[in-house]
Amino acid sequence: MSSDTTTSPPRAETRSTRQRISALLAENGALVGLLVICLAMFIATPEFLTARNLLNVGNQAAVVAILAFGVTLVIVAAGIDLSVGSVAALSAIGSGWIAATGLPGVLGLVGGPVLGMLAGLVSGLAVAYGRLPSFIATLAMLSVARGLTLVISGGRPVLMPPEINWLGAEIGPVPVPILVMLVMFAITAFVLNRTVFGRSLYAIGGNHEAARLSGLPVKRITARAYALSGLFAGIAGLVLAARLESAQPQAADTYELDAIAAVVIGGASLAGGRGKATGTLVGALVLAVIRNGLNLLNVSAFWQQVVIGLVIALAVGADVLRRRVS
Repeated sequence: MSSDTTTSPPRAETRSTRQRISALLAENGALVGLLVICLAMFIATPEFLTARNLLNVGNQAAVVAILAFGVTLVIVAAGIDLSVGSVAALSAIGSGWIAATGLPGVLGLVGGPVLGMLAGLVSGLAVAYGRLPSFIATLAMLSVARGLTLVISGGRPVLMPPEINWLGAEIGPVPVPILVMLVMFAITAFVLNRTVFGRSLYAIGGNHEAARLSGLPVKRITARAYALSGLFAGIAGLVLAARLESAQPQAADTYELDAIAAVVIGGASLAGGRGKATGTLVGALVLAVIRNGLNLLNVSAFWQQVVIGLVIALAVGADVLRRRVS
């Protein structure tokens, strides 16, 4: 008789433990996935976990991660930014053009990100005040920015001054792009977690109408989010150009897809209201690790595109499933 009365509590405790484990995996799924992928790559090629190769992975992830941090701000507010790759190229070309005119290279270092911020602001104003769908507004900016890049450069690469090229150098054994990526990560995390602006982005993404009725300046905050996304794209463009020591008119082509993928892989929701800087960083590292590992395994670049596409599809599918369950 006494044994029958003690069977229910353990079951309740088991269910609670399973719920905690499920919640933990849901919250840190991207990190778990990254660790699993790293383990698989190490088993397939021990060269993967060498210090030199890991620094190379971080260097490869830097540009996409910086772009993705800016995109995270937009996606948290239930928007999308398809223009960041083209804006990055435009910013780099603009910086090189400023230096080519004989002006101090420092002006190019500042002018590129400012140009990116202005491009993002135009998209943000079109979305917030022009009421254009974010997909359409940023798709238009993608075309405009790429066209301006070709017009300014004449379709030719533009050399970058030393004041910018240091962004592609190394400090000791650590590539500068990794350090820039970490700084931008810290800024993004601070904005999202410690500022009124960041909390407002979550509120807008969670329920746009409720945020408006509560008194938040939704249009102004939305425009600022896109402006910051453009600023981040400008910085990413400079880092990419510094690594190549020249700004290429076709640089960062399709990088916007990788940036969006990194944000979604990191656990953000395309419906808005969910996302964090840590997840985005992990998402960018996942993409870089997959590409790096496949390169070490001598997998064709064509098949690499197939694998990356499948990873993106799985990440978006997981987001859809998560929203249905919640």
